[in-house]
Amino acid sequence: MRPWNLRLTDRLIQPSDFAHRRRRLLGGMRPGSIALVPGAREQRRNRDINFPFRQDSDFYYLTGFCEPDALLVLLPGRVQGEAIVFCRERDATSERRDGPVLGPDACQLALGVDDGFPISDVDEILPGLLEGRSQIYMNLGEHLFWDHRLMMYLERLAKQRSADEPEVGEILTLGHLLHEQRLIKSAKELELMALAAQISVAAQYRALDMIIPGLTEGDLEAELHYSYRLQGAKSEAYPSIVATGENACTLHYVKNESVLLAQELVLIDAGCELQYYASDVTRTYPVSGRFSSAQRDVYDIVLAANRAAIDACRPGNHVNLPHEAATVVLVEGLIELGLLQGDPAQVIAQGDHNRFCPHKTSHWLGLDVHDVGDYRLGEAWRDLMPGMVLTVEPGIYIPRDDSTADIPEPYRGLGIRIEDAVLIQKEGCQVLTAALIKDADDIEARMAARAGNTDMSRVVA
Repeated sequence: MRPWNLRLTDRLIQPSDFAHRRRRLLGGMRPGSIALVPGAREQRRNRDINFPFRQDSDFYYLTGFCEPDALLVLLPGRVQGEAIVFCRERDATSERRDGPVLGPDACQLALGVDDGFPISDVDEILPGLLEGRSQIYMNLGEHLFWDHRLMMYLERLAKQRSADEPEVGEILTLGHLLHEQRLIKSAKELELMALAAQISVAAQYRALDMIIPGLTEGDLEAELHYSYRLQGAKSEAYPSIVATGENACTLHYVKNESVLLAQELVLIDAGCELQYYASDVTRTYPVSGRFSSAQRDVYDIVLAANRAAIDACRPGNHVNLPHEAATVVLVEGLIELGLLQGDPAQVIAQGDHNRFCPHKTSHWLGLDVHDVGDYRLGEAWRDLMPGMVLTVEPGIYIPRDDSTADIPEPYRGLGIRIEDAVLIQKEGCQVLTAALIKDADDIEARMAARAGNTDMSRVVA
Protein backbone atom coordinates (compact mmCIF):
# COMPACT_ATOMS: atom_id res chain seq x y z
CA MET A 1 0.00 0.00 0.00
CA ARG A 2 1.29 3.46 -0.85
CA PRO A 3 1.80 5.69 2.22
CA TRP A 4 0.17 8.72 0.56
CA ASN A 5 -3.08 9.59 -1.15
CA LEU A 6 -2.01 10.47 -4.70
CA ARG A 7 -2.74 8.06 -7.53
CA LEU A 8 0.08 7.41 -9.99
CA THR A 9 -1.73 9.50 -12.60
CA ASP A 10 -2.32 12.48 -10.29
CA ARG A 11 -0.09 15.50 -10.82
CA LEU A 12 0.17 17.64 -7.74
CA ILE A 13 1.57 20.63 -9.66
CA GLN A 14 -0.98 21.83 -12.21
CA PRO A 15 -0.75 23.85 -15.48
CA SER A 16 -1.78 27.01 -13.59
CA ASP A 17 1.26 26.55 -11.32
CA PHE A 18 3.62 26.28 -14.29
CA ALA A 19 1.98 29.36 -15.84
CA HIS A 20 2.55 31.27 -12.59
CA ARG A 21 6.24 30.33 -12.72
CA ARG A 22 6.51 31.62 -16.28
CA ARG A 23 4.89 34.92 -15.30
CA ARG A 24 7.36 35.35 -12.45
CA LEU A 25 10.28 34.73 -14.76
CA LEU A 26 8.90 37.08 -17.42
CA GLY A 27 8.57 39.75 -14.75
CA GLY A 28 12.28 39.52 -14.00
CA MET A 29 13.46 39.70 -17.60
CA ARG A 30 14.59 42.94 -19.20
CA PRO A 31 12.08 44.71 -21.48
CA GLY A 32 12.58 43.80 -25.12
CA SER A 33 14.44 40.58 -24.28
CA ILE A 34 13.80 36.94 -25.18
CA ALA A 35 14.46 33.70 -23.29
CA LEU A 36 15.12 30.32 -24.90
CA VAL A 37 14.60 27.30 -22.64
CA PRO A 38 15.33 24.02 -24.45
CA GLY A 39 13.81 20.72 -23.47
CA ALA A 40 15.92 17.58 -23.34
CA ARG A 41 16.59 15.41 -26.39
CA GLU A 42 16.48 11.62 -26.39
CA GLN A 43 19.88 10.05 -25.79
CA ARG A 44 21.04 6.93 -27.58
CA ARG A 45 21.86 3.97 -25.33
CA ASN A 46 22.98 1.53 -28.01
CA ARG A 47 22.06 0.83 -31.63
CA ASP A 48 18.40 1.87 -31.97
CA ILE A 49 17.60 1.95 -28.23
CA ASN A 50 17.46 5.19 -26.24
CA PHE A 51 17.92 5.73 -22.53
CA PRO A 52 14.66 6.29 -20.62
CA PHE A 53 13.72 9.89 -21.28
CA ARG A 54 13.89 12.45 -18.52
CA GLN A 55 12.95 16.06 -19.24
CA ASP A 56 15.37 18.93 -18.60
CA SER A 57 14.64 20.33 -15.14
CA ASP A 58 14.51 24.02 -16.13
CA PHE A 59 12.16 23.27 -19.02
CA TYR A 60 9.95 21.05 -16.85
CA TYR A 61 9.84 23.69 -14.09
CA LEU A 62 8.33 26.19 -16.53
CA THR A 63 6.04 23.90 -18.54
CA GLY A 64 5.38 20.51 -16.94
CA PHE A 65 5.82 19.09 -20.45
CA CYS A 66 7.51 15.67 -20.59
CA GLU A 67 8.08 15.07 -24.30
CA PRO A 68 11.50 15.32 -26.00
CA ASP A 69 12.52 17.79 -28.72
CA ALA A 70 10.74 20.87 -27.40
CA LEU A 71 11.62 24.52 -26.90
CA LEU A 72 10.02 27.21 -24.72
CA VAL A 73 10.34 30.81 -25.88
CA LEU A 74 9.45 33.68 -23.54
CA LEU A 75 9.02 37.23 -24.87
CA PRO A 76 8.07 39.81 -22.22
CA GLY A 77 5.66 42.42 -23.50
CA ARG A 78 4.91 40.72 -26.82
CA VAL A 79 1.35 41.70 -27.75
CA GLN A 80 0.68 38.48 -29.69
CA GLY A 81 1.63 36.35 -26.68
CA GLU A 82 4.56 36.02 -24.29
CA ALA A 83 4.95 32.21 -24.10
CA ILE A 84 5.48 29.94 -27.11
CA VAL A 85 6.24 26.21 -27.18
CA PHE A 86 7.72 24.32 -30.12
CA CYS A 87 7.09 20.57 -29.95
CA ARG A 88 6.81 17.41 -32.05
CA GLU A 89 3.94 17.06 -34.47
CA ARG A 90 1.57 14.14 -34.28
CA ASP A 91 2.38 11.19 -36.55
CA ALA A 92 0.28 8.02 -36.61
CA THR A 93 3.17 5.71 -37.52
CA SER A 94 5.56 6.88 -34.82
CA GLU A 95 2.79 7.14 -32.23
CA ARG A 96 1.82 3.53 -32.83
CA ARG A 97 5.39 2.55 -32.08
CA ASP A 98 6.29 4.93 -29.25
CA GLY A 99 2.96 6.18 -27.91
CA PRO A 100 0.90 9.35 -28.38
CA VAL A 101 2.25 12.88 -28.37
CA LEU A 102 0.30 16.08 -27.74
CA GLY A 103 1.17 17.97 -30.87
CA PRO A 104 1.30 21.80 -31.14
CA ASP A 105 -2.43 22.53 -30.88
CA ALA A 106 -3.11 20.31 -27.88
CA CYS A 107 0.17 21.41 -26.33
CA GLN A 108 -0.92 25.05 -26.45
CA LEU A 109 -4.17 24.23 -24.65
CA ALA A 110 -2.73 21.74 -22.15
CA LEU A 111 0.18 23.93 -21.07
CA GLY A 112 -1.67 27.23 -21.18
CA VAL A 113 0.87 28.90 -23.47
CA ASP A 114 0.00 31.51 -26.06
CA ASP A 115 1.15 29.59 -29.14
CA GLY A 116 2.25 26.08 -30.09
CA PHE A 117 4.28 25.40 -33.23
CA PRO A 118 5.85 22.28 -34.75
CA ILE A 119 9.50 21.89 -33.82
CA SER A 120 10.16 21.28 -37.52
CA ASP A 121 9.23 24.93 -38.16
CA VAL A 122 11.62 26.41 -35.62
CA ASP A 123 14.23 27.42 -38.23
CA GLU A 124 11.61 29.52 -40.01
CA ILE A 125 9.90 31.08 -36.99
CA LEU A 126 12.54 31.59 -34.29
CA PRO A 127 14.87 33.96 -36.21
CA GLY A 128 11.95 36.36 -36.60
CA LEU A 129 11.29 36.23 -32.87
CA LEU A 130 14.97 36.93 -32.15
CA GLU A 131 15.15 39.89 -34.49
CA GLY A 132 15.45 43.21 -32.69
CA ARG A 133 15.53 41.67 -29.20
CA SER A 134 17.85 43.58 -26.87
CA GLN A 135 19.01 40.57 -24.85
CA ILE A 136 18.82 36.81 -25.30
CA TYR A 137 18.56 34.74 -22.12
CA MET A 138 19.90 31.21 -22.59
CA ASN A 139 22.19 28.88 -20.67
CA LEU A 140 24.90 28.26 -23.25
CA GLY A 141 26.87 25.02 -22.94
CA GLU A 142 24.01 22.92 -21.61
CA HIS A 143 22.27 22.06 -24.89
CA LEU A 144 24.83 21.97 -27.69
CA PHE A 145 22.21 21.36 -30.38
CA TRP A 146 20.46 24.62 -29.47
CA ASP A 147 23.75 26.48 -29.01
CA HIS A 148 24.59 25.71 -32.63
CA ARG A 149 21.09 26.65 -33.82
CA LEU A 150 21.21 29.97 -32.01
CA MET A 151 24.60 30.85 -33.51
CA MET A 152 23.25 29.94 -36.95
CA TYR A 153 20.21 32.18 -36.47
CA LEU A 154 22.32 35.11 -35.26
CA GLU A 155 24.68 34.78 -38.22
CA ARG A 156 21.71 34.76 -40.59
CA LEU A 157 20.22 37.86 -38.95
CA ALA A 158 23.55 39.68 -39.04
CA LYS A 159 23.82 39.12 -42.80
CA GLN A 160 20.26 40.31 -43.38
CA ARG A 161 20.46 43.39 -41.14
CA SER A 162 20.55 46.76 -42.82
CA ALA A 163 22.86 49.50 -41.58
CA ASP A 164 20.10 51.38 -39.74
CA GLU A 165 18.66 48.33 -37.96
CA PRO A 166 19.75 47.52 -34.40
CA GLU A 167 21.88 44.46 -33.80
CA VAL A 168 20.48 41.49 -31.91
CA GLY A 169 21.48 42.01 -28.29
CA GLU A 170 23.90 40.25 -26.00
CA ILE A 171 23.42 36.71 -24.73
CA LEU A 172 22.83 36.51 -20.99
CA THR A 173 22.70 33.42 -18.80
CA LEU A 174 19.18 32.53 -17.73
CA GLY A 175 20.51 30.57 -14.79
CA HIS A 176 20.60 33.29 -12.16
CA LEU A 177 17.05 34.52 -12.76
CA LEU A 178 15.48 31.10 -13.11
CA HIS A 179 17.57 29.27 -10.55
CA GLU A 180 16.94 31.84 -7.85
CA GLN A 181 13.25 31.23 -8.48
CA ARG A 182 13.73 27.45 -8.27
CA LEU A 183 15.72 27.72 -5.04
CA ILE A 184 12.73 28.73 -2.88
CA LYS A 185 10.20 25.91 -3.03
CA SER A 186 6.45 26.39 -3.11
CA ALA A 187 4.05 24.57 -0.78
CA LYS A 188 3.24 22.02 -3.50
CA GLU A 189 6.91 21.41 -4.23
CA LEU A 190 7.58 20.86 -0.54
CA GLU A 191 4.67 18.42 -0.33
CA LEU A 192 6.17 16.39 -3.18
CA MET A 193 9.62 16.48 -1.60
CA ALA A 194 8.24 15.35 1.75
CA LEU A 195 6.46 12.45 -0.01
CA ALA A 196 9.64 11.55 -1.91
CA ALA A 197 11.54 11.54 1.37
CA GLN A 198 8.87 9.33 2.95
CA ILE A 199 9.11 6.82 0.09
CA SER A 200 12.91 6.80 0.30
CA VAL A 201 12.86 6.24 4.05
CA ALA A 202 10.51 3.27 3.60
CA ALA A 203 12.83 1.85 0.94
CA GLN A 204 15.83 2.20 3.26
CA TYR A 205 13.97 0.28 5.97
CA ARG A 206 13.20 -2.45 3.46
CA ALA A 207 16.89 -2.70 2.59
CA LEU A 208 17.98 -2.48 6.24
CA ASP A 209 15.71 -5.36 7.18
CA MET A 210 17.32 -7.51 4.46
CA ILE A 211 20.95 -6.96 5.50
CA ILE A 212 22.78 -10.18 6.35
CA PRO A 213 26.26 -11.47 5.53
CA GLY A 214 26.37 -13.14 2.13
CA LEU A 215 23.96 -10.87 0.30
CA THR A 216 25.37 -8.62 -2.38
CA GLU A 217 25.20 -4.86 -2.68
CA GLY A 218 23.05 -5.46 -5.75
CA ASP A 219 20.51 -7.40 -3.70
CA LEU A 220 19.98 -4.34 -1.50
CA GLU A 221 19.86 -2.03 -4.52
CA ALA A 222 17.11 -4.22 -5.99
CA GLU A 223 15.09 -3.92 -2.78
CA LEU A 224 15.36 -0.12 -2.95
CA HIS A 225 14.15 0.02 -6.55
CA TYR A 226 11.32 -2.40 -5.90
CA SER A 227 10.17 -0.37 -2.93
CA TYR A 228 10.18 2.86 -4.95
CA ARG A 229 7.98 1.37 -7.64
CA LEU A 230 5.70 -0.30 -5.12
CA GLN A 231 5.08 3.10 -3.51
CA GLY A 232 4.51 4.94 -6.78
CA ALA A 233 7.90 6.50 -7.57
CA LYS A 234 8.96 5.43 -11.05
CA SER A 235 12.69 6.03 -10.77
CA GLU A 236 15.65 6.80 -8.58
CA ALA A 237 16.84 10.39 -8.30
CA TYR A 238 20.46 9.32 -8.92
CA PRO A 239 22.34 6.02 -9.22
CA SER A 240 22.03 4.25 -5.88
CA ILE A 241 25.18 3.87 -3.82
CA VAL A 242 25.26 0.58 -1.91
CA ALA A 243 28.83 0.28 -0.70
CA THR A 244 30.13 -2.33 1.70
CA GLY A 245 33.50 -2.23 3.43
CA GLU A 246 36.16 -0.14 1.74
CA ASN A 247 33.87 0.49 -1.25
CA ALA A 248 32.27 3.19 0.90
CA CYS A 249 35.50 5.19 0.70
CA THR A 250 34.67 5.86 -2.97
CA LEU A 251 32.23 8.73 -2.62
CA HIS A 252 30.15 7.99 -5.71
CA TYR A 253 30.56 4.23 -5.81
CA VAL A 254 27.88 2.65 -8.02
CA LYS A 255 29.17 -0.80 -9.01
CA ASN A 256 27.04 -2.42 -6.31
CA GLU A 257 28.45 -5.91 -6.92
CA SER A 258 30.39 -6.91 -3.80
CA VAL A 259 29.33 -9.47 -1.19
CA LEU A 260 28.47 -8.20 2.29
CA LEU A 261 30.86 -9.54 4.93
CA ALA A 262 29.93 -9.81 8.60
CA GLN A 263 32.81 -7.66 9.85
CA GLU A 264 32.02 -4.77 7.52
CA LEU A 265 29.66 -1.81 7.35
CA VAL A 266 27.38 -1.10 4.39
CA LEU A 267 26.65 2.47 3.33
CA ILE A 268 23.36 3.09 1.48
CA ASP A 269 23.00 6.47 -0.22
CA ALA A 270 19.78 6.39 -2.25
CA GLY A 271 16.67 8.36 -2.99
CA CYS A 272 13.67 8.19 -5.29
CA GLU A 273 12.38 10.80 -7.73
CA LEU A 274 8.67 11.59 -7.41
CA GLN A 275 7.04 13.69 -10.13
CA TYR A 276 10.49 15.02 -10.99
CA TYR A 277 11.43 15.98 -7.39
CA ALA A 278 14.43 14.31 -5.79
CA SER A 279 15.03 12.84 -2.38
CA ASP A 280 18.44 12.06 -0.90
CA VAL A 281 19.24 10.13 2.28
CA THR A 282 22.22 8.10 3.52
CA ARG A 283 22.68 5.68 6.38
CA THR A 284 25.51 3.32 7.31
CA TYR A 285 24.71 -0.05 8.89
CA PRO A 286 26.74 -2.91 10.44
CA VAL A 287 26.34 -6.04 8.31
CA SER A 288 26.54 -8.28 11.38
CA GLY A 289 23.93 -6.22 13.23
CA ARG A 290 26.44 -4.81 15.71
CA PHE A 291 29.10 -2.15 15.34
CA SER A 292 32.64 -3.05 16.32
CA SER A 293 34.34 -0.75 18.82
CA ALA A 294 36.27 1.11 16.12
CA GLN A 295 33.23 1.33 13.84
CA ARG A 296 31.16 2.74 16.69
CA ASP A 297 33.88 5.30 17.53
CA VAL A 298 33.85 6.73 14.03
CA TYR A 299 30.09 6.37 13.56
CA ASP A 300 29.31 8.38 16.68
CA ILE A 301 31.57 11.21 15.50
CA VAL A 302 29.78 11.40 12.15
CA LEU A 303 26.38 11.27 13.86
CA ALA A 304 27.35 14.12 16.20
CA ALA A 305 28.51 16.12 13.18
CA ASN A 306 25.23 15.44 11.40
CA ARG A 307 23.26 16.73 14.37
CA ALA A 308 25.48 19.79 14.82
CA ALA A 309 24.99 20.70 11.16
CA ILE A 310 21.21 20.29 11.40
CA ASP A 311 21.19 22.57 14.45
CA ALA A 312 22.86 25.22 12.27
CA CYS A 313 20.14 24.95 9.60
CA ARG A 314 18.03 27.94 10.46
CA PRO A 315 17.03 31.14 8.65
CA GLY A 316 19.59 33.91 8.91
CA ASN A 317 22.55 31.55 9.23
CA HIS A 318 24.73 31.51 6.14
CA VAL A 319 24.65 28.40 3.97
CA ASN A 320 28.19 27.29 4.87
CA LEU A 321 27.56 27.37 8.61
CA PRO A 322 26.22 23.76 8.75
CA HIS A 323 29.43 22.61 7.06
CA GLU A 324 31.57 24.62 9.46
CA ALA A 325 29.69 23.21 12.47
CA ALA A 326 30.04 19.64 11.18
CA THR A 327 33.73 20.09 10.41
CA VAL A 328 34.55 21.20 13.95
CA VAL A 329 32.85 18.11 15.38
CA LEU A 330 34.55 15.77 12.88
CA VAL A 331 38.00 17.21 13.52
CA GLU A 332 37.66 17.22 17.31
CA GLY A 333 36.48 13.61 17.20
CA LEU A 334 39.33 12.47 14.96
CA ILE A 335 41.85 14.22 17.21
CA GLU A 336 40.35 12.50 20.26
CA LEU A 337 40.75 9.13 18.49
CA GLY A 338 44.35 9.98 17.65
CA LEU A 339 43.75 9.87 13.90
CA LEU A 340 44.59 13.58 13.61
CA GLN A 341 47.00 15.61 15.71
CA GLY A 342 47.07 19.27 16.68
CA ASP A 343 44.78 22.12 17.59
CA PRO A 344 41.36 21.73 15.89
CA ALA A 345 41.34 25.26 14.48
CA GLN A 346 44.84 24.84 13.07
CA VAL A 347 44.00 21.42 11.59
CA ILE A 348 40.98 22.94 9.83
CA ALA A 349 42.91 26.00 8.64
CA GLN A 350 45.62 23.79 7.14
CA GLY A 351 43.15 21.36 5.62
CA ASP A 352 44.75 18.35 7.30
CA HIS A 353 41.31 16.83 7.88
CA ASN A 354 40.60 16.60 4.15
CA ARG A 355 42.35 13.24 3.97
CA PHE A 356 39.42 11.79 5.96
CA CYS A 357 36.66 14.36 5.28
CA PRO A 358 37.02 15.27 1.58
CA HIS A 359 33.60 16.74 0.73
CA LYS A 360 31.25 19.52 1.71
CA THR A 361 28.43 18.82 4.13
CA SER A 362 25.52 20.23 2.12
CA HIS A 363 24.04 20.82 -1.32
CA TRP A 364 20.69 22.14 -2.52
CA LEU A 365 17.94 19.61 -3.21
CA GLY A 366 14.93 19.93 -5.52
CA LEU A 367 14.21 19.00 -9.13
CA ASP A 368 17.87 17.94 -9.29
CA VAL A 369 19.58 16.00 -6.54
CA HIS A 370 22.38 18.58 -6.73
CA ASP A 371 19.90 21.36 -7.26
CA VAL A 372 20.45 24.81 -8.72
CA GLY A 373 21.01 28.06 -6.85
CA ASP A 374 24.01 30.17 -5.92
CA TYR A 375 25.77 29.42 -2.65
CA ARG A 376 27.42 32.83 -2.62
CA LEU A 377 26.05 36.27 -3.36
CA GLY A 378 29.08 38.24 -4.43
CA GLU A 379 31.93 37.25 -2.14
CA ALA A 380 29.75 36.29 0.84
CA TRP A 381 27.95 33.05 1.66
CA ARG A 382 24.22 33.58 1.19
CA ASP A 383 21.82 33.33 4.12
CA LEU A 384 19.46 30.40 4.51
CA MET A 385 15.80 31.32 3.91
CA PRO A 386 12.47 29.56 4.49
CA GLY A 387 11.59 27.29 1.58
CA MET A 388 15.17 26.25 0.82
CA VAL A 389 15.92 22.52 1.01
CA LEU A 390 19.45 21.23 1.49
CA THR A 391 21.19 18.05 2.52
CA VAL A 392 23.29 17.51 5.62
CA GLU A 393 25.78 14.72 4.98
CA PRO A 394 29.05 14.69 6.93
CA GLY A 395 31.29 11.70 6.46
CA ILE A 396 34.59 10.11 7.44
CA TYR A 397 36.47 7.88 4.99
CA ILE A 398 39.62 5.95 5.86
CA PRO A 399 40.70 3.86 2.86
CA ARG A 400 43.04 0.93 3.32
CA ASP A 401 45.88 2.22 1.14
CA ASP A 402 49.31 3.83 1.41
CA SER A 403 47.80 7.12 2.60
CA THR A 404 46.56 5.48 5.82
CA ALA A 405 49.57 3.31 6.70
CA ASP A 406 49.90 5.30 9.93
CA ILE A 407 46.31 4.58 11.02
CA PRO A 408 45.53 1.70 13.43
CA GLU A 409 44.17 -1.26 11.47
CA PRO A 410 40.69 -1.39 13.09
CA TYR A 411 39.93 2.04 11.58
CA ARG A 412 41.20 1.36 8.08
CA GLY A 413 38.70 0.54 5.36
CA LEU A 414 35.87 2.44 7.05
CA GLY A 415 33.58 4.75 5.11
CA ILE A 416 30.71 6.29 7.10
CA ARG A 417 28.23 8.93 5.93
CA ILE A 418 24.94 9.99 7.53
CA GLU A 419 22.73 12.21 5.40
CA ASP A 420 19.37 13.88 5.87
CA ALA A 421 17.24 16.23 3.76
CA VAL A 422 16.45 19.44 5.62
CA LEU A 423 13.83 22.11 4.94
CA ILE A 424 14.50 25.63 6.22
CA GLN A 425 11.41 27.02 7.96
CA LYS A 426 10.50 30.41 9.44
CA GLU A 427 11.90 29.23 12.73
CA GLY A 428 14.51 26.49 12.60
CA CYS A 429 14.14 23.59 10.20
CA GLN A 430 12.31 20.35 9.48
CA VAL A 431 14.26 17.15 8.77
CA LEU A 432 12.30 15.52 5.95
CA THR A 433 14.05 12.17 6.50
CA ALA A 434 13.79 12.18 10.31
CA ALA A 435 11.73 8.96 10.32
CA LEU A 436 14.79 6.92 9.36
CA ILE A 437 16.69 5.87 12.48
CA LYS A 438 20.35 6.84 12.77
CA ASP A 439 21.32 6.38 16.42
CA ALA A 440 23.66 3.38 16.61
CA ASP A 441 21.74 1.79 19.48
CA ASP A 442 18.47 2.09 17.55
CA ILE A 443 20.01 0.49 14.47
CA GLU A 444 21.41 -2.42 16.47
CA ALA A 445 18.10 -2.90 18.27
CA ARG A 446 16.14 -3.02 15.00
CA MET A 447 18.59 -5.44 13.39
CA ALA A 448 18.48 -7.67 16.47
CA ALA A 449 14.67 -7.62 16.55
CA ARG A 450 14.31 -8.70 12.93
CA ALA A 451 17.12 -11.29 13.01
CA GLY A 452 14.77 -14.18 13.65
CA ASN A 453 12.55 -13.19 10.72
CA THR A 454 15.32 -12.75 8.13
CA ASP A 455 15.58 -15.30 5.33
CA MET A 456 18.91 -16.98 6.13
CA SER A 457 18.82 -19.27 3.09
CA ARG A 458 20.83 -16.72 1.08
CA VAL A 459 23.69 -16.52 3.57
CA VAL A 460 27.07 -17.55 2.18
CA ALA A 461 28.87 -19.75 4.62
